[in-house]
Amino acid sequence: MKKLLAGLFVLTFVSGMLFSGGQTEESSGSEEVTEIVYWQYFYETKKTTIDELISMFEAENPDIKVVHQTFPYEQYGTKVAASVPSGSGPNVINLYYGWLPTYIDSDYLQPLPNDRFNPSDIESEFFDLVKAAKVDGSYYALPTAVRSLALFWNKDLFSEAGLDPETPPVTVEEMLSMAADIVKMDGSGNYEQTGLTQELRGQVHHYLREVLIRQFGGQPYSADGKTVTYNNQAGYDAFKFLVEMQTERQLGMPQFMTDDVTAFKSGKMGMTIDGSFRLGTLDKIEELNYGVAELPSLNGVHNNFASFWAHGITKFTSGKELEASMKFLEYITSEKAMEMWLENIGELPARKTLANKPEYANHPKYGAFIRGLEYANATNFIEEKGQRQVWIDAYDNVLLKNMSIEEAVDIAAEQEQAILDKYYNNK
Repeated sequence: MKKLLAGLFVLTFVSGMLFSGGQTEESSGSEEVTEIVYWQYFYETKKTTIDELISMFEAENPDIKVVHQTFPYEQYGTKVAASVPSGSGPNVINLYYGWLPTYIDSDYLQPLPNDRFNPSDIESEFFDLVKAAKVDGSYYALPTAVRSLALFWNKDLFSEAGLDPETPPVTVEEMLSMAADIVKMDGSGNYEQTGLTQELRGQVHHYLREVLIRQFGGQPYSADGKTVTYNNQAGYDAFKFLVEMQTERQLGMPQFMTDDVTAFKSGKMGMTIDGSFRLGTLDKIEELNYGVAELPSLNGVHNNFASFWAHGITKFTSGKELEASMKFLEYITSEKAMEMWLENIGELPARKTLANKPEYANHPKYGAFIRGLEYANATNFIEEKGQRQVWIDAYDNVLLKNMSIEEAVDIAAEQEQAILDKYYNNK
């Protein structure tokens, strides 16, 4: 499987960019200091929050030094993959949960010791979706935070459209009607302001896959996750519904103002669907007056998508570096770290008791995401980027190539099934 993973990427190994594992050094006093390396992708609020946590952790553990390194998101997977065959890289690493099957099978991560990370304790304390990180009775990673989706609405644009700025849509029908009231076009039919996101490159592909398909009575995958099951009437209806938001209802378009995040931040999009991680970014924009609501129901059905980034320990970490890495992992998955993560970034605490505290569960912004976790599903992605791309291509096939909805969905299902087969057939 190591050869399979290495073959997924065209790798140029730059040794100066990759740390070797941890090391032990002498401090200025008599105490030995054990150095470990932590990797995550670069996101400003995440970087600064981890830096804060590292300072706090080192103050409590003066015999441990944590070196924090980040990489651009687009390069992160390649950097991680480069360290697999080389036996170098971090001691503790932040990975998207959907990547875990590949990295576990590639023998890159080691299981967390059950005496330190007891599975029954984890399952009583953490949200159920964290079980995606459990293989053969042991956990290979744990998150600080979990995510779900919600509807963001611009209160000022609601007011301008004659809508109640404090009353977001509860049903999909209400969402479509309100979005239509917000849209503005110039004399040539170009959007000046859109009502609703259409960006499959963002979180809309999760909304389509895990919410709309289910709301139309279908399932995106078989129970074991190995088979695509949306190439049927429910999948066709869900995709048709999404496409017609643009073609028939004219509520918006993909890549308006580059992307939906930019458009919403600029006050040019009435509503968008995004993750709880976006709160930290949006709250920095003083002129943006927005609210957050649960995803609207359709046909009386509520659904949501949940996901998480988890911290694991690399296979080559041992000895004093392993003990230091476990201490650090325990620290960054503690309630103290989760509260800081929520306040700085907006991602939800992974521990149920903390997330369900009244001040969080009833919070005007966090609350919608926390309530959404109760009916959320988490897809076990094998290749998240490729599995997202099949839906982007399907959308383009309909709009640019005049392909039928059914044919576009069937092709997407065939392409995604090939991704799943490539992985599962080599297990």
